[in-house]
Amino acid sequence: MTANTAQLAAAGVSIWLDDLSRDRISSGNLAELIETRSVSGVTTNPTIFAGALSNGASYADAVAELAASGASTDEAIFTITSKDVQDACDIFQPVYDATGGVDGRVSIEVSPDLAHDTDGTIAQAKDLWARVDRENALIKIPATKAGLPAITAVIGAGISVNVTLIFSLERYEEVIDAYLAGLEQAREAGHDLSKLHSVASFFVSRVDTEVDNRLKALGTDEALALTSQAGVANARLAYELFEKKFAEPRATELTGAGANVQRPLWASTGVKDPSLPDTLYVTELVARGTVNTMPEKTLEATHDHGTITGDTVTPNYDNAHKVFENLAAAGVDFADVTQVLEDEGVEKFIASWHDLQKTVADALTAAR
Repeated sequence: MTANTAQLAAAGVSIWLDDLSRDRISSGNLAELIETRSVSGVTTNPTIFAGALSNGASYADAVAELAASGASTDEAIFTITSKDVQDACDIFQPVYDATGGVDGRVSIEVSPDLAHDTDGTIAQAKDLWARVDRENALIKIPATKAGLPAITAVIGAGISVNVTLIFSLERYEEVIDAYLAGLEQAREAGHDLSKLHSVASFFVSRVDTEVDNRLKALGTDEALALTSQAGVANARLAYELFEKKFAEPRATELTGAGANVQRPLWASTGVKDPSLPDTLYVTELVARGTVNTMPEKTLEATHDHGTITGDTVTPNYDNAHKVFENLAAAGVDFADVTQVLEDEGVEKFIASWHDLQKTVADALTAAR
């Protein structure tokens, strides 16, 4: 019997783990997940690193060394996280080679404090790329208004990018355009387009959380009947937009010259509502050429009992459009939903970044 995770991978979904730590690397767990759970990449963010560092005796030696050298808090963070990403990239190198550079990817994020600073984001993305110094790394840049020109510039400089915090179709279209503009710049600069990769991280469960709260507040039968439908419908329409945009002449000219499409990535796929199936945002978002980045709990649930039935996205476009017609009719302002989610998403990552800074600063002080 083929494992459910292997079936998911066979259906064209790349399974990435939404977690990284020194323990996971050094214990052999990450290599084991590649072998037994079809994991083909890793994503990280400040929340993940804050959790790893606050619980991690395995970082004690690195912290002591950095404290002795007089490293600042931010320098220590980037040194430690870059090393974890470097080592994970090395573990994933065989996957990277086997998939022609499509998978075997490990993401590292620019400081969330730069979410509204285009030039600062570009400079830090280039610095992180040089620090990690691995072709299979991805630099995470948020899809804020200031992030869009940074995405173009960083891709244009020949650096692969994971665009994060996408909630709306409107912003997603801008992200695709920013990627295509970056490819055009990269081609102009003489970069090998085939080496450039990008994913666009479309958040799922957070959409349901926000919309469902509004549906409950509305309280009508029509509103309550739409509970827990918006997240999946929004992601399905994102895939429809992905298919449309990459079939247009601007994109096909670039892909014809060796460029890669920017794959949709489903993020925030851990189910927040305990009444929902714990594999909902995996089994309902199966489509070829996508990535699903899962917390370990969701990965294990999928492996254990996720039922993979083939493509669950493209046959459901009409239904997804209908969900949004019904949400509008019920009184949900989805443009406001996505703006609130983007603002909250940036704020949450900034708060996590500051937690990470405090964790590291305290560790450095204790080690001095």
